[in-house]
Amino acid sequence: MEKVIPFLMFQEGKAEEAMKFYTSLIEDSEITSITRYGANESGDEGTVMQATFTLKGQEFMCIDSNVKHQFDFTPSFSIYVTCDTEDELDHLYGELNEGGQALMPLGDYRFSKKFGWLNDKFGVSWQLNLLK
Repeated sequence: MEKVIPFLMFQEGKAEEAMKFYTSLIEDSEITSITRYGANESGDEGTVMQATFTLKGQEFMCIDSNVKHQFDFTPSFSIYVTCDTEDELDHLYGELNEGGQALMPLGDYRFSKKFGWLNDKFGVSWQLNLLK
């Protein structure tokens, strides 16, 4: 086995927008490859057939689904981020929550001094925790 990579399937051609958004928020992150659908292929021309990106060294793979599904992302799988500072956590939470949905507002919880959980505007779930 070479490696294990989280895989995100976006609908309505949102994969590239999501990758650009995520890599702009988290330093040491980048889009590493994009393969697009061409003319007369099974997806909408120009949308993401397959792409990879990294967030702080963690590799992710994603696609634009050309098939409408009855399901989307679920909070039962989330991207967990440990932040070094309260400012970093507040900034990420604010940016990711814009157009999204708070599941657990930023707060002091028994297991964490400051923690927040949300679904972003793409439906991807994030848990943000302040490192003690």
